[in-house]
Amino acid sequence: MSGSSDVPALRRGLAVLRLLATKAGPVTAASVARELGLPRSTTYHLLSELADAGFVTHLPEERRYGLGVATFELGSAYLRHDPLERLARPVLRRLIERTRHTAHLGVLHGAEILYLLREQPPNPYLTVTDVGVRLPAQLPASGRAMLAHIPAAQVRALFPSRDSFVDRTGRGPTHLPALRRLLAEERRRGWAVEDGHVTAGYASVAAAVFDHGGRPIAAISTTFPHRCPGPRDCGETWPDLAAHTRRAAAELSTRLGGRDAISVREAFS
Repeated sequence: MSGSSDVPALRRGLAVLRLLATKAGPVTAASVARELGLPRSTTYHLLSELADAGFVTHLPEERRYGLGVATFELGSAYLRHDPLERLARPVLRRLIERTRHTAHLGVLHGAEILYLLREQPPNPYLTVTDVGVRLPAQLPASGRAMLAHIPAAQVRALFPSRDSFVDRTGRGPTHLPALRRLLAEERRRGWAVEDGHVTAGYASVAAAVFDHGGRPIAAISTTFPHRCPGPRDCGETWPDLAAHTRRAAAELSTRLGGRDAISVREAFS
């Protein structure tokens, strides 16, 4: 009997997650209760249980709730299956035919970017971004291309302190305000740029892949040799390479039934 009696609670919990997934940012418990027609006490109980499991993030200062890291992990696990990779592989191959540089497909896995595919030109060069490699999401362009399009509260949950920021080469954001400024700039531009943040002597441009709701579900990046002579970024944005990369990301978004990057950027403006 207990198993059958748990089903309504499970359905309500899933309804809460679906509702939060449709919101642009965290919402109050009262809003969740009102939209789902649930008693307020039931809503608080569901949100508490989901937060304990990592599927919901509670922002006590704002008295609001948003999706938790566990939901990103589930989404990433789904995307790691063959459908995404099979759809993406020919897109990446066409991309390297145009650019003659290495192309990657990555997904967010918590505060990391996980690389699912790597396609290389005829004369490849070695990079650390191989299939199965995970990197701190704030450093590679592919990670920031996705972070730029998730709610600010989610970014804060992923990077709650300075200890959350890993340094590989002395470049890249080292605290949340710097990351937020960089994400805002890259969201306005339409693509992310990484200049030696992951490996000295290499740079990347990346664009997000979106689902039907305008949420980033993956990112496509182009990586190429580049060495900036000084200790800081050169300030290059490589718009020509970015145009090819964005076109590939838009193609994969379409193949997945998602929205194109232009309509998503308009929704954020």
